[in-house]
Amino acid sequence: MSDLATGSATASESDLDAAMDRYRVELTGYCYRMLGSSFDAEDAVQDTYVRAWRSRAKFEGRSSLRSWLYRIATNVCLDLLSAGNKRARPMDLGAPQHQASAILNERPEVTWLEPVPDGRVLPQTADPAEMALARESVRLAFVAALQHLPARQRAVLILREVLAWKADEVAALLETSVASVNSALQRARATMSSTRVRESDAADPLDAEQVKLLEQYLSAFEAYDISRLTTLLHDDAVLSMPPFDLWLRGHEDIAAWHLNQGIGCKGSRLVPTTANGLPAFGQYRPREDGRPGHVPWALQVLEISDGKIVGLNAFLDTDRWFPLFGLPEELGESDEAEQGA
Repeated sequence: MSDLATGSATASESDLDAAMDRYRVELTGYCYRMLGSSFDAEDAVQDTYVRAWRSRAKFEGRSSLRSWLYRIATNVCLDLLSAGNKRARPMDLGAPQHQASAILNERPEVTWLEPVPDGRVLPQTADPAEMALARESVRLAFVAALQHLPARQRAVLILREVLAWKADEVAALLETSVASVNSALQRARATMSSTRVRESDAADPLDAEQVKLLEQYLSAFEAYDISRLTTLLHDDAVLSMPPFDLWLRGHEDIAAWHLNQGIGCKGSRLVPTTANGLPAFGQYRPREDGRPGHVPWALQVLEISDGKIVGLNAFLDTDRWFPLFGLPEELGESDEAEQGA
């Protein structure tokens, strides 16, 4: 059934405006999974709406307005991916380093996988199973694995397995056959399986065990009690810090990093948030000039599995991330007192 009023042959301005408002979050989530970038996803949705607005008179009503917008969004994403660029995590680029010889090497030529606020990509639904699947499909590890797929396979996998479109619907959107869609899905599943996506628990809603773990992490980090902090980590937990290609694995190297190269984080304050369906913190370090207060240092996104932290992802480009996540520009003495309370 078309989203348009019965008998309408074109998308009216009011119909299109309503659809743009209704589908913005889910389309942004779709484009984010395709592109691995929160900013590129929002740009892609904006481009989708511009293209839809310009061609609204050509909409013939043979499919729903939602399907039509997804078709345009898919073409926008495929155009952006045609250059062959893909988003990466430090763990995709090489072996882990050891703290004693670790070097912070920025890789400007690498386009990093980006975090995204939950509210930008996860539409609210009353179905708990749908929400769980949506959160699972924007996890950092899952979106990173998607980047290993060719663009059209990526679209097929997302549409079929995340958004639950039927094979004939995907075939119509991509202007191909059902057999081609099924073949692409089979190949995409095989690639995703070979990447061995690491499982992690969702942050919403938090269960009692997760709440306790995050409280312990916040307490240990703010006290800079690294021995206590490492007890919260899985044996092969990973620390990464985009835009640097450095990543470390295991208690020993992660603890040594915090006590040596990362010692400037001592005295930090953490502000809770969520990203990619995962628990996260805005990290603020003490001012280097000695004045009171704390300034942005990193967006920490934590991956948790079986009651332990398996991933510490510190995104250091705070000029981009903190405004996107609505985090304060700085923490003054009054903010810290309130945070402590």
